[in-house]
Amino acid sequence: MKKIVIQFLMWFPLMSFAHGGDDHGDTKKAEAAGKLTYFSSEAVSEKYELLVKYNTITPGENAALKLFVSEYNTNRPVDSATIMVTVVSDPGIKILVSQLSKGVYELKGIFPAKKTYNLAVNINSSIGADLIQVNNIEVGKEFVVPNIKDGEHIHWYGSNWFFGFAGLVIGLALMYFVSKRRSSKITTAIIILFCLLPSTVYNPVSAHEGEDHNGNTKSAGSSSEFIIEKETQFLFDIQTQKAGTGNFSESVVLLGTVSAAPQGRSVIQAPQTGKIVSLNIIPGQQVARGQTVAVIEQQIDAGTQISILSQSNAINAEYDAAKAQYERLKAIEDIAAKKEVTEAKARYETAKRNKTLFDANNNNGISSTKKIILTAPVSGTVSSFNYATGAIVNAGETLFEITNLDKIFTEVQVFANDAQKIKSAVSFTCVSNTNGEMYKLKLVNTAQFVNAGNQSQKVVFEILNPGGQFKIGENINVRMTGINVTRQLLIPSDAITSINGKPAVFIKDKAEQYSVSFVVTGSANEQFTIISKGVEDGERVVTTNVYQTKMVYLNQ
Repeated sequence: MKKIVIQFLMWFPLMSFAHGGDDHGDTKKAEAAGKLTYFSSEAVSEKYELLVKYNTITPGENAALKLFVSEYNTNRPVDSATIMVTVVSDPGIKILVSQLSKGVYELKGIFPAKKTYNLAVNINSSIGADLIQVNNIEVGKEFVVPNIKDGEHIHWYGSNWFFGFAGLVIGLALMYFVSKRRSSKITTAIIILFCLLPSTVYNPVSAHEGEDHNGNTKSAGSSSEFIIEKETQFLFDIQTQKAGTGNFSESVVLLGTVSAAPQGRSVIQAPQTGKIVSLNIIPGQQVARGQTVAVIEQQIDAGTQISILSQSNAINAEYDAAKAQYERLKAIEDIAAKKEVTEAKARYETAKRNKTLFDANNNNGISSTKKIILTAPVSGTVSSFNYATGAIVNAGETLFEITNLDKIFTEVQVFANDAQKIKSAVSFTCVSNTNGEMYKLKLVNTAQFVNAGNQSQKVVFEILNPGGQFKIGENINVRMTGINVTRQLLIPSDAITSINGKPAVFIKDKAEQYSVSFVVTGSANEQFTIISKGVEDGERVVTTNVYQTKMVYLNQ
């Protein structure tokens, strides 16, 4: 058993040396992702960014190069540009230019010698004319993909195979030496020595690389810089904007809930139990105020019919008696007392009005049904409903709703810290969750009471010209812009993303080179955010399709 343990420990040097750099392939993958398989040259001006990409060009043979043209500030591809290209050192070389797609042009020509050429690009488009020189087009240069890092050379005595073989030989020699020794102390000392060897093996990768001692530790296999080829930039429509100093108005975001205006919503209910005999509307239909929307036929039971008949007989009897008495006194008006004639006339007129009213409500006869016409009290859109013609509804049951979204309110929850800012605010805006457009708000009234639960106040605003883009009960963010204006370094708020829980932006350094920068943000409004650290004035930050840029960065 003792010999087995000793032999196992003798193999530790082999296993330790054979493991090598301990990068598990991550560093190599990261390096491979950043390597390019083509030559490129770029040039910029105040208007344009040019990038020429090409493979190995054979002198004296037809060559095809790709020219990518984009706006310098926004990175938008330049379409339908007029381009003329000449060779600076040899104007006799003809370069034919043709457009392949939006922002992508092909250059064809024959370069006679194996040397470096410079191209003069005369370009004219909708953003103006410019003359730009693209340098270092290397003709005849072969593209070689390096297998190791630049400046790094691994000798035969520095490879893992050498240390693995050396560990095997040393282990066998020591195992033979230990087997010949009879002293237990020497054996124990050798065992302890080789138990410690795995912690001090040779590792060609520096374990200290990447630490900057400022709280930020960089991985040896990761970098803030990454490559996005021009084809991918145009495909994903990755656009940029220059960071710059500008006027900033402080703003506060408040939570609001959309509600209907006082005359903008109506609930149509059945006044009596009955059957729907007519529906003149459909869900989603626009109706006008006073328009007939439904007809309900009221159902009358036998007891009610008897009561109505009894009331009808009493009213008719009173009417007949009052009429007969008035006609009799009218005939003897000359000898009858004037007071009696006046009283008879008043009695007759009252009975007549009661009979007319009763007959009108009873459809001039006794029947088991009665029709009730329902009209729209407000103009608006009919909501969905589940009733059809012939359905029986109960008294007080809701048939449908009519809502007018042309005028709506929002109730905003305001706390004490922001309540005083409302008086000095210069504007109130909100953004629709439907189309993303911004709408202005008008203050209707300030809070009249305070919520005892959270000490908040409700302030009512009217959304101006909503255009049907808001729904009743929808939650929206209301931005209150203050009167104070300061000069700050600003970038669009859409440019900021989150990486590992930290705010970051992507900066365009070169035509195909981007970098990620973690930033310290300040106040923000509906368009811009103050940047305290992480972005310099004039740097181009990605503002459109930031998510796609983030995915490219994380996958490299």
